Amino acid sequence: MKTLYNNYINNFKGLSKEIWWLALITLINRAGTMVIPFLSKYLKENLEFSIPDAGTILMCFGIGSFIGSWLGGKLTDMIGFYKVMFYSLLLTGFGFIALQYITSFLGLCICILILMSIADTFRPALFVSLKTYSKPENQTRSLTLLRLAINLGMAFGPIIAGFIIGLDGYNLLFWIDGITCILAIILFRFIIKETKRKFTQEEKLIHKQNRNAVYKDKSFLIFFGISFLIALSFFQLITSIPIYHFDAYGLTELQTGFIMFINGAIIVTLEMPLIAYLESKNMSHTKLILISAVLFAISYFVLLFDAWVGILVINIILLTFAEMIGFPYTNAFALSRAKKGNEGSYMALYTMSFALASIVGPKIGMDIIYNLGYQINWIITGLYSVIAVLLSIWLQKRIKNNL
Repeated sequence: MKTLYNNYINNFKGLSKEIWWLALITLINRAGTMVIPFLSKYLKENLEFSIPDAGTILMCFGIGSFIGSWLGGKLTDMIGFYKVMFYSLLLTGFGFIALQYITSFLGLCICILILMSIADTFRPALFVSLKTYSKPENQTRSLTLLRLAINLGMAFGPIIAGFIIGLDGYNLLFWIDGITCILAIILFRFIIKETKRKFTQEEKLIHKQNRNAVYKDKSFLIFFGISFLIALSFFQLITSIPIYHFDAYGLTELQTGFIMFINGAIIVTLEMPLIAYLESKNMSHTKLILISAVLFAISYFVLLFDAWVGILVINIILLTFAEMIGFPYTNAFALSRAKKGNEGSYMALYTMSFALASIVGPKIGMDIIYNLGYQINWIITGLYSVIAVLLSIWLQKRIKNNL
């Protein structure tokens, strides 16, 4: 047991103090974002919107995320990641507090779109910060530590949310979301000082030449498609799956929270050792992305066997391993592919693939469920990942040929 513990701790050695502080700040922030996994249930059950209307509101969530990802990349290249991260989280905190007072369909569509346009400027900036705060050989492990912090927060968040919803409804959750965003960014401001970098004339010229490089990079555009399809599958975890738990099996928010806890618990205990093991095997990023896509497909196809409630646990375990393998290495591929001086644009397009999926995914998924049922939705969701597998094979061949 002691050997296992020492091996686990050794996986974290060599990471910078800034990365550790960023992880703590991320943990504080994500522990408070308890309302997000239950947003679809909040819209359907508390505000009494129909499933298609709830899907439309969640689509605005995705549109805002898409705009924020693009804007975050542009602003990061223009003014630096530090300012983008600070103002994004600060304004998002106040936005979450205000959101609880909006209950009309049009008002929610507009407010959620604006809120997510601000909130998701944070993500490209955070990814670019890894190049400043970690060595190249530690970037994947640094990202994994940040993901561990996110998932540790999200592991306990849904359980706490289940208790709070049962005791006091949803309003308190919005306050917690907002306050934790504000606290996290105040801590960030005091502990991590802004790193100001002066660019040489040569670096400015390279930046100008590479300004639109991301849109001419065919391999990266194929990768964008893969990330989009994987994200389409993943986002079912926080949109249709919580509703499915209730509609198909009658599970409460607390029971759903415990199932969601499995996802976070596995990631916290196994992701860093898994990444360290995969790094030691020198497997290509594209091969690992392919394996992730296969696991995503299987995780939804198993839901077709719906005679046993335990299938929900199998589903979440498969989803978790798909996520643990896929997300660190899609991010690592994007960072390694980024042209110097334009990292923000590359990371923006990467995060936009997830944002685009969050635009169309909830609406398509909710409409399929409403008109054709959950089983058809699981088949179609699994097929997204099958297509991602085929694109991953194509991308592997292009990378081997240095294209």
